[in-house]
Amino acid sequence: MADPETERHLARQARLVALVIAGTMVLWIGAQYVGGEMGWPPKYVLLFDLAALAGFIWALVVTYQIWRKRRN
Repeated sequence: MADPETERHLARQARLVALVIAGTMVLWIGAQYVGGEMGWPPKYVLLFDLAALAGFIWALVVTYQIWRKRRN
C-alpha cells in the first residue's frame, strides 16, 4: 500500500484531470455555439476544436500516469 502522501498527490491529480475535462467540454461547447451564432469562419472554430483536443489528450496522458502509479 502506498503512503498517504502519495495517495493525496494522486487524488489531487485526479481532481485536476476531472476539472480539465469538465472545463474543456464546457468551453468547447460554448465556443461551438457562439461561433455558430456569430458566423465565425470554420478556420476559427477549428482552433477551438484543436484546443479541446489538446485538453483531452493531456487529461488522457495524466490519467494513464495516475493508473500506472497506482498499479505499482
